[in-house]
Amino acid sequence: MSSQLEPSVGQMIILNSGTLSSKGNVQGRKVVLDIIEDALEHVDCYNLTKNLMEFRNNLRIGSLIYDLRKVREIFVVGAGKQVTFVAAAIEDLLEDRICEGLVVEKRGWGCKTRRIAVVEGGHPIPDEDSVNGAQEIARIARRAGEGDLVIVCVTGGCTSLAALPPKGVTLEEVREVFDLLLRSGAPLEDMNTVRKHLSQIGGGKLSMMVHPAETVGLIAVDELAGLPWGPTVPDTTTFSDAMHVLRRYDLYDKVPLSVRSYLEGADPLEVTPKRSDFERNGVRARNLILAENGMLCRAAEARAIELGMTGAIVSTSVEGEAKDVGAVLASISREIESNAKPFQPPCILIAGGETTVSITGDSGEGGRNQELALAAALKIAGSKRTVMASIGTDGTDGPTDIAGAIVDGYTLRSASEVGIDLFEQLKRHDSSYVFRKLNDAIYTGNTRTNLMDLMIVYVGK
Repeated sequence: MSSQLEPSVGQMIILNSGTLSSKGNVQGRKVVLDIIEDALEHVDCYNLTKNLMEFRNNLRIGSLIYDLRKVREIFVVGAGKQVTFVAAAIEDLLEDRICEGLVVEKRGWGCKTRRIAVVEGGHPIPDEDSVNGAQEIARIARRAGEGDLVIVCVTGGCTSLAALPPKGVTLEEVREVFDLLLRSGAPLEDMNTVRKHLSQIGGGKLSMMVHPAETVGLIAVDELAGLPWGPTVPDTTTFSDAMHVLRRYDLYDKVPLSVRSYLEGADPLEVTPKRSDFERNGVRARNLILAENGMLCRAAEARAIELGMTGAIVSTSVEGEAKDVGAVLASISREIESNAKPFQPPCILIAGGETTVSITGDSGEGGRNQELALAAALKIAGSKRTVMASIGTDGTDGPTDIAGAIVDGYTLRSASEVGIDLFEQLKRHDSSYVFRKLNDAIYTGNTRTNLMDLMIVYVGK
């Protein structure tokens, strides 16, 4: 029985392209939206999973070959935003060879599956269903035995969606830590250094649970290092590192006492396992990269070239304050406009990564991609040649249903005409109000992928 997820010709990912490209710099907006659409299609995790795996007499997963006559049972577990599309591809391939499976998806997102159960959890702050889903994943992991194969699907958001607090720390206390980290402006790697030490399955612990069964992790990488990460990968950080992160962002005295006590007096048996622990215990865990941000950026570059423009990947590891990154990208575009340096227009600048937004006190509603675009709009005001968009590749930006935003040299004027002060809105981190009002918010629904953020800058002749 085949899934209903096979790609359809002309299927649009950006739901409101027509509205977004009907005003301002129309030509530039159409180009930017076309490139985003094409790039997202190339990193569709359902299709990538189907291409990675093959099931005939043997099961091939990338370069790994499994003789299924020697595999007793196959289990599938996982968590993350858009993870259901990875799970759906696996069940389309293996069907009734799957003994049991469960993945945790962001509430209201993803797709339906037939054999693999789905729990919808909270993101970016975990909830009771996140805990329930993680407990089920742990149960299935412990059920697997010698001769079994456990396929683990990991996409961005896994740490929040499958949260299983350590003993002595409550869910509410973990939620408080997550919220403090999100508001601190800490980059994702630093946040995960803390979060995986507050999880019973994170930082390689899931592979230890699965042992003596074998683990294969299929990982959509959403960390700047571009390396496999998650519950199947040996940890390279320590409890001391987690405490150092909290101190670096002035959070150590703000997190609950139970969290500090746990990190300071952690049971050595609960320390996240290192590669030496895997080797000493004979843990068989292999991890394959399903997709990563560089793949996304290269697809955008290729599409720009197809459209007859120079495509330049500025970086696949952008980080920092969203408003600062937006200002820098805008400054580069102005240099291209004025002096045709470092690139001759028409050209496309491409950047990938994950910025942050530091919030103190009350704030409006928004996300890092919208804040980046809002800051850029102020810098490119008056330009008739530049268009910029920034989008969360999973289709959500921060706690909103908006994926990102698109701006051009007319955005500041359009805002002023309806009484919006962009400077004030940026100061209040209230970007969603701006882009909803101006009809410049990008909406996608399910993108079937999650590879951090994509930033596209168009500079025309």
